[in-house]
Amino acid sequence: MHPELEIMQYGTALLLLILAVLLCLGLLTLNSLIAPNNPTKEKQLSYECGEDPVGTAWLRFNIRFYVVALVFVLFDVELALIYPVAVIYKGLTTGTAAFQPALIVFTEMFFFLAVLFLGLVYIWQKGDLGWIRTFRAPTDQGLRSWKEGATQTNRMVPSEKSRA
Repeated sequence: MHPELEIMQYGTALLLLILAVLLCLGLLTLNSLIAPNNPTKEKQLSYECGEDPVGTAWLRFNIRFYVVALVFVLFDVELALIYPVAVIYKGLTTGTAAFQPALIVFTEMFFFLAVLFLGLVYIWQKGDLGWIRTFRAPTDQGLRSWKEGATQTNRMVPSEKSRA
């Protein structure tokens, strides 16, 4: 290509960028001039699905929300990665005599899915997929001394001895 034509392509992109910025600024200015402005206390409240906000916005959320969201993102990204590989795999298996590239892609995807499946089994075994988690009380409270043996489990802490 000629250098003049390459410069013209950048000029076209720059012209499009300038036009987009001017259009956005013009529409925002037009909106501020035409739109009515009568704020009230009720209009300035945050909207929560029709519920009036009560109390402070600083609430403690259960960690389950974040764990479930992260697990969802993990498997969502997995699907986004598998789809293009499946398209490539289909192209490798149709009309070619060599099977080595297709076997390599299949093996890599098998290991990828196996690691994700092991992660799913791990979080399932930990109970992170259940919404309500039950906690077991620990069987041993505190540290035991080597001299006293391993049979004594309900020792009192020195601060508790002084209170009793």
